[in-house]
Amino acid sequence: MSKQDRFSNDINIRNKQAGFQYELLDKYIAGIVLKGTEIKSIREGKVNLQDGYCYLNNGELFAKGINITTYAQGTHYNHEAARERKLLLKKMEIKKLEGKVEEKGLTLIPTRLFINERGYAKLEIALAKGKKVHDKRDSIKERDIKRELSRVKF
Repeated sequence: MSKQDRFSNDINIRNKQAGFQYELLDKYIAGIVLKGTEIKSIREGKVNLQDGYCYLNNGELFAKGINITTYAQGTHYNHEAARERKLLLKKMEIKKLEGKVEEKGLTLIPTRLFINERGYAKLEIALAKGKKVHDKRDSIKERDIKRELSRVKF
């Protein structure tokens, strides 16, 4: 396996449960402050967004619960897998999010991690509202209908 095969620039890691568990209202793209070998693990695609969430603290945005697996060829400078990571957004966007998150039932969740055309890792976060059981049933029903229609077409 060559170095070119292992490290990819077309990374697009999705949180598949986010759309099922939450109703996504608004999306933002934020930069991530990374340390050490984290970018190498991201380029290998070894990231888990399932348990991740974002929170605001003193006008700053942080992501917690995102698991970036430690880099296999790393030395004692290797990163911690499940640490908090600061997210980079403009001040106006953070103020807007602060106002919306104070509303009852709204939260910030990571939906996608990707590498942009300049080579920087970006995290797409969504302002979301938790779905109730009947909403989840509706989502399952719509998905099954789409699946049946696609089968009938072919």
